[in-house]
Amino acid sequence: MNFLDKIIERAKKDVKTIVLPESDDERVLNAASMIMERCIADIVLVGNREAVRVRIEKLGLGKALSRVSIVDPGKSPKLAEYAGTFYEMRKHKGITPEKALEIMKDEVYFAVMMVKAGEADGMVSGAIHSTADTVRPALQILKAAPGIKMVSGFFVMVVPDCKYGHNGTFIYADSGVVEDPDSSGLADIAITSAASFRQLVQAEPVIAMLSYSTYGSAKSHLTEKVINAVKIAKDRAPELVLDGELQVDAALVPSVGKFKAPGSPVAGKANVLIFPDLNCGNIAYKLTQRLAGADAYGPILQGIAKPVNDLSRGCTAEDIVGVVAITSVQAQK
Repeated sequence: MNFLDKIIERAKKDVKTIVLPESDDERVLNAASMIMERCIADIVLVGNREAVRVRIEKLGLGKALSRVSIVDPGKSPKLAEYAGTFYEMRKHKGITPEKALEIMKDEVYFAVMMVKAGEADGMVSGAIHSTADTVRPALQILKAAPGIKMVSGFFVMVVPDCKYGHNGTFIYADSGVVEDPDSSGLADIAITSAASFRQLVQAEPVIAMLSYSTYGSAKSHLTEKVINAVKIAKDRAPELVLDGELQVDAALVPSVGKFKAPGSPVAGKANVLIFPDLNCGNIAYKLTQRLAGADAYGPILQGIAKPVNDLSRGCTAEDIVGVVAITSVQAQK
């Protein structure tokens, strides 16, 4: 059973309600039908009820989505309540009651507010919205989880026929959200990624803080950022198996790790790879995906008070099913 199959089985054991605000996209509707048929999650679609029903019938999904809930923000009895809540949360930023009401008619904002209000357990968006348009409402309404200073993103990478990582499974972070974290932010990303690995992969994280240098083989402001992040992370979470700065070959390959970083508890064993910036993380996940034929699940968001996840705008219906299953498992905690 592969990683995604395991996630889906876990989601089915404790079914959560996931809200999808992009009901005018046929990939989302096809994904919703697969999710409902397989009992992975209960789905709420947000959009114009009549228009959504027309699309569902046109796609021949009427039977599969007969039990799906459809919420129209503009006609919802919750609209005024949600707008009032949003106004109270954002009035210090200059939001007026009228503006709050208008914002709450937006499908993504309304969907996130449903999660805030406990009407849904998580939200998935991004098939037609940018990452910023998915993350912004989540940060404004749900905010970061207690004790978390930085919301970040990661990919679960599953590399076929791979002897490294946890049976070829890794977390790459941050590969989707934070462009250039400072040392403190990098430490936050490492600590939250460790928790995500434990939760989703159900194995112990071994965290490598990556650089183009290993143990001082080069010195610059770039390497110093990672070295300082290692110190901060170890101070904040001394229980973690975490080390750096490490080059990626030293992090993954036991013989190289033994030579370049003798005595390191991480070298040659890493399964959580923390990249120094988004350039490195995004390039690395795409290279791994394309050259190694890896499955890439994400970007998955971490550090938000309740589960909200982003999709690639090039996603397939099957990709959406996977992210909904992951979101459901995140909600189970």
